[in-house]
Amino acid sequence: MVIKVFLASSSGSTAIKKKQQDVVGFLEALKIDYAQLDIASNEDNRAWMRENVPGEKKPTNGIPLPPQIFNEEMYCGDYDTFFDAKEDNTVYEFLGLTPPPGSKEAQQAENSQKLQNGSVTEEHPDDDTTKIELKEAEQNGDAHTAELEEDEESKNAETDAQDENEEEEEPAEEEEESRKPAEEEEQEEAEGDKVEDNHLVSEED
Repeated sequence: MVIKVFLASSSGSTAIKKKQQDVVGFLEALKIDYAQLDIASNEDNRAWMRENVPGEKKPTNGIPLPPQIFNEEMYCGDYDTFFDAKEDNTVYEFLGLTPPPGSKEAQQAENSQKLQNGSVTEEHPDDDTTKIELKEAEQNGDAHTAELEEDEESKNAETDAQDENEEEEEPAEEEEESRKPAEEEEQEEAEGDKVEDNHLVSEED
């Protein structure tokens, strides 16, 4: 694939000359192979460039100004889009080329790929991790069930103990009730003895 840069060698515009030099100088600095196609001295180059620049990229008058950049027949962009790509370190992407290893653009691509892979890993964890989590959940569930069973057993034990205490208290109450008549009889007998004693005393008098 050859990068084609359409230029106007005899342009009277200082701004256009400066933009053309910026594009060519940057491509040379990156050691990217390119071909300069002059539209000032070659009518075919001018016609081809004007026909192949997309309509939405053409200015209002319909005549695109150099420099215009292509990768073979694929349109890459004009100076403004080239400048944006240069600022963002995405010139290789802009040109439709694979960035060489060690370049800033290649490092950025690697970092973005790692981030994407990391997010995918988080969204779809390994099956082993999922199994471990399920086992832990099952174990926790069994432990919880065991705790509930222990609570039930302790409650039942407390209830049985209460019932036994109530049964022990009932005979005590019965004993107290049986004691009351006996005490009353003893009191009556004592009172009777007192009456007899009094009666005897009165007879002696």
